[in-house]
Amino acid sequence: MPDDETQTPTLNRDTPARTSHAPRARSFPGAAEGASPWLLRLIAVGLVLAALNLRPAITSLGALLEEVREGLHMSGSVAGVLTSVPPLCFAVFGVMAPRLARRFGAGAVVCAGMAAIAVGLVVRPYIGSTAGFLAASALALMGIAVSNILMPVIVKRWFPDRVGTMTGLYSMALALGTALAAALTVPVTGALGGNWQTGLVVWAVLAVVAVLPWIVLVRDRTPAPGRPEPVAANAAEAPALKITRSRTAWGLACFFGLQATAAYITMGWMPQIFRDAGVSAGTAGLLLAVTMAMGVPLAFVIPRVASRLRNQGPIVVVLGLCGLIGYSGLYLAPAAGAWAWALLLGVANCAFPLALTMIGMRARSGAGVVRLSAFAQSTGYLLSIPGPLLVGVLYQHSGGWGLPIALMAGLMIPQMVAGILAGRDRTIEDEC
Repeated sequence: MPDDETQTPTLNRDTPARTSHAPRARSFPGAAEGASPWLLRLIAVGLVLAALNLRPAITSLGALLEEVREGLHMSGSVAGVLTSVPPLCFAVFGVMAPRLARRFGAGAVVCAGMAAIAVGLVVRPYIGSTAGFLAASALALMGIAVSNILMPVIVKRWFPDRVGTMTGLYSMALALGTALAAALTVPVTGALGGNWQTGLVVWAVLAVVAVLPWIVLVRDRTPAPGRPEPVAANAAEAPALKITRSRTAWGLACFFGLQATAAYITMGWMPQIFRDAGVSAGTAGLLLAVTMAMGVPLAFVIPRVASRLRNQGPIVVVLGLCGLIGYSGLYLAPAAGAWAWALLLGVANCAFPLALTMIGMRARSGAGVVRLSAFAQSTGYLLSIPGPLLVGVLYQHSGGWGLPIALMAGLMIPQMVAGILAGRDRTIEDEC
């Protein structure tokens, strides 16, 4: 099977031809021609640090959801609304990312996104009301949303021949940040006096650190050397590409939305499912951490494997079957087989890096990637909004986790169908 380098003609047919005698001053094989090594290193570090901050705001809350509910006097339905806020913000604010990137530059937008995460995480634990908590959470999630959209764009721009590798790198960092927040929030809260506000606010430090490398790239509004600017499509291409006519784009949006539904239900409710089954709060946090930690190695491996395949459908099916088995076990024996179910659901959650990889593979140009990324992620997150809310409502009115878990398992079927459709070897430019 061809390596990542051989994917360039398929992924980037607008890439200028290279001459064999041209000098190559690049530290990253497959990086943009002419880009300085220090800049590429800085972008890689920035991608990793930004990715580390794309989930702690959510998983740290999941680990302390019961304490937050009690502290803010939330009902189960309101807590369901709280777990639905991430996909809502990702859908609403993600649409803004391409326009903001054209206006200010992708580096500046990601820098502002990291700053918004830091401010939101500092403010929300101490604001003292449910409405204020939601508003501060929305600020942090706005920063996450725009960064979510622009990560594949930055990878496509600066590492066009290493889409799988670089997507795997930041996906692995994203999974690591998710797992660390899930595993450490409860023990850190205990070590700092048992106050849930302190346990949530410590994650703002990581966001502050992530701002630093992007400050250097704030003025980055020029095309990558030797390549067209992906964020600002030319006038001829922009009106011609009607992405809503692409079946692949819709399949990818549905696949993204269904995997996001599963992910946010897992991050928001899985610790509570285990706690209600008799598992201690600390162990429930560790189980969530195991689920998230599965994404650390797999988020690096899956994009590399997917980028070597013409059709990603088989990977979609394997991940979906792991989800079905995991939810079935969670329904039948949540405490007895807790570690096995956590592992299987962790494998299933790796549909996220697969979806990001397919975004990079289903468009030829940078302009196509930014359109597809914005459409698939924003539409997908919009589709995922009812899931966590519905779980909260079903849990409160049924008095148990049977119906919510049955819902989660049932959603795996359409997720596999949509993923098979999105994984076919074609591009949105061909279909549009």
